[in-house]
Amino acid sequence: MIGSANLNIMIKAARKAGRSLVKDFREVENLQVSMKGAGDFVSKADIAAEAILKEELMGARPTYGWMAEESREEQGQDPTRRWIVDPLDGTTNFLHGLPHWAVSIALEHKGEIVAGVVFDAAKDEMFFAEKGTGAWLNESRIRVSGRHRMIESIFATGLPFAGRADLPETLQDLARLLPATAGVRRWGSAALDLAYVAAGRYDGYWERSLNAWDIAAGVVIVREAGGLIEPLNPTGNIIEDGEVICANEAIYETFAKVIRD
Repeated sequence: MIGSANLNIMIKAARKAGRSLVKDFREVENLQVSMKGAGDFVSKADIAAEAILKEELMGARPTYGWMAEESREEQGQDPTRRWIVDPLDGTTNFLHGLPHWAVSIALEHKGEIVAGVVFDAAKDEMFFAEKGTGAWLNESRIRVSGRHRMIESIFATGLPFAGRADLPETLQDLARLLPATAGVRRWGSAALDLAYVAAGRYDGYWERSLNAWDIAAGVVIVREAGGLIEPLNPTGNIIEDGEVICANEAIYETFAKVIRD
């Protein structure tokens, strides 16, 4: 797969940041897990990875805008293009030595996500897509699953923690959904949840209270893999609202009705 210059820049940046995180991940596994010690270490790893991404991406495209988790938003000289970056999606997994986290990079053009990269460095899995060119995992083209029945399908979501206000809604979602499916998974990385839907590993995914950098790259990857993806509120905006629902075309309407009702 030979992508555009921008996509190649994104992939190169993701790999470089991923190498830094893998090195730090080997160290965090050996730390005594405490909110102070290990948490501080992960924060430094996160910030270091973002610095690498900013150097690579803004160095190559200095006129683009910038939005990322660990730094202030910047308006670019080119107001139509913006990088949306999460250097470490799945920080809690990283903190606990769980190898399920990713680097996420999206390119926005005139309000639309046109390219996305989600790099699972611990497993060396690079998910990427560009508008109009399909979705890929390393060297292989990927597609959403072909399952037609909810009872055979598995779904992913995030479960609210630490007193988040969307807990009641999520519990209601699960009460309606679980009896009709083969199961629901909560793996702790929105970027990888979306990538897994694109690869057919999950059949659908929904979640609330997300940040733009959690989901931006995954949006274009799901679409280019043939999935349907919308905001939970049909009149809303995925990136602005931080709410998303997606699935393969065959089960999307049934799945969305269960969640939205």
